[in-house]
Amino acid sequence: MSSIPERVTPQQALVPGKDVGRGNPSTYVFVLDRHGHPCMPCHPARARQLLRRHRARVHRLVPFVIRLVDRQATATQPMGLGIDPGSTATGLALYRAESTSIGAIRHVLFGLELHHRSRLIHKRMGQRAAYRRRRRSANLRYRAPRFDNRTRKPGWLAPSLFSRVQHVETWVRRFLHWTPVVSVDLELVCFDLQQMENPEISGIEYQQGTLVGTELREYLLEKWGRACAYCEATGVPLNLDHVVPRSRGGSDRIANLTLACVPCNQAKGSQAIEAFLAQDPQRLARIRAQLRTPLRDAAAVNSMRWAVKGRLEALGLPVACWSGGRTKWNRHRLAVAKSHVTDAAVCGELAGIQGWTAAPLVVTATGRGTHQRTRSDAFGLPRLHLPRTTSAHGFATGDLVVAVVPLGLTTAGRHTGRVAVRTRGSFRVGTTDGINWKHCRRLQRADGYSYSHEGTPLLPALNDRASAA
Repeated sequence: MSSIPERVTPQQALVPGKDVGRGNPSTYVFVLDRHGHPCMPCHPARARQLLRRHRARVHRLVPFVIRLVDRQATATQPMGLGIDPGSTATGLALYRAESTSIGAIRHVLFGLELHHRSRLIHKRMGQRAAYRRRRRSANLRYRAPRFDNRTRKPGWLAPSLFSRVQHVETWVRRFLHWTPVVSVDLELVCFDLQQMENPEISGIEYQQGTLVGTELREYLLEKWGRACAYCEATGVPLNLDHVVPRSRGGSDRIANLTLACVPCNQAKGSQAIEAFLAQDPQRLARIRAQLRTPLRDAAAVNSMRWAVKGRLEALGLPVACWSGGRTKWNRHRLAVAKSHVTDAAVCGELAGIQGWTAAPLVVTATGRGTHQRTRSDAFGLPRLHLPRTTSAHGFATGDLVVAVVPLGLTTAGRHTGRVAVRTRGSFRVGTTDGINWKHCRRLQRADGYSYSHEGTPLLPALNDRASAA
């Protein structure tokens, strides 16, 4: 990894504040040529012009992709993809790099925040195990549990972790199909769990590395929301505070550390937290509950990080790995607000950034249904039999549809959203129920994800795109 360059002046670093709010410049449109090869993304105004002149067709609605009918891909500029893997969400930022005298300037064209469904997978795997245990003992023929006949290949990941790796790989493959991406910058973050549990460990028990101190504080900042635990002040200097003071026998374990602003840290001093917050029992209960927060998310990121790197390298892309400390340094140097997408945009070596999206596309993994034929009650007994087919009248649950219901019906109007199908033909589109299947038109097949925008409604944009389609 390259060394950190010299600090640039505010005049040299391109602070992106001037781009935010100007029509969301980062929601560029993906473009394919007549043979399906990727071209450079274009501005939405250019895409509308091509569609009006019938020089392009709508290839996909979300994300919006058009396909040219009269041109093929010519010379394209190399593009990069920044990735910030996380436990519950992963940020992806597509950018075009420009070499200048002060270094590489990134022009961010598209931002995506991918939310995983690993918690749901973990829950359902636990339910399946509970049903299996019940079948062994509930008035059924006894079958001894089997443990010694299960073998796992090297690099095996739990299903909840493996799903996160697959989600990232799926969207990288899509970006490769839609854009000329030639490189990937991956934040290979690693939380030092041993250092979190015992910050004073040293010697033969621990070979000191680059994560000592820095990643511990970064973990505490994430855990406590970058705010003082006692007064919830933000944007002020924060100190590490021992909940049980060391003068009273408190340890340096992560479960005994919190964040406090300078006034609260001085006011608390060597008092016990019960005495310091005697007048605020609700805040005391909240802090105690948050202190017991497990290290599950940090352990998940540690487990999946090398698997993500291996999957990306298998796609034939050069992958540059960077630490979380480097990303944080870039973010503070360029005065960028923290989020998954902005962390992906500033991951790596760069001198400035322009035009990241203020409202990235939020993609939530929903899955493609279930193989279960029945639904179970609280006791694990079947209560509802599901149909054998997963589609009805040519529609499947999760398809993106537009329904135009004529006047005179209770659901009259135009409705756009994901559909939930029923065999009797009465569908639910978005939040509106009771729409007949004859009034529906499919815009995009279900792909296992749902889409929305932070702060920007998605349905008006879909209505416009549906009209263009």
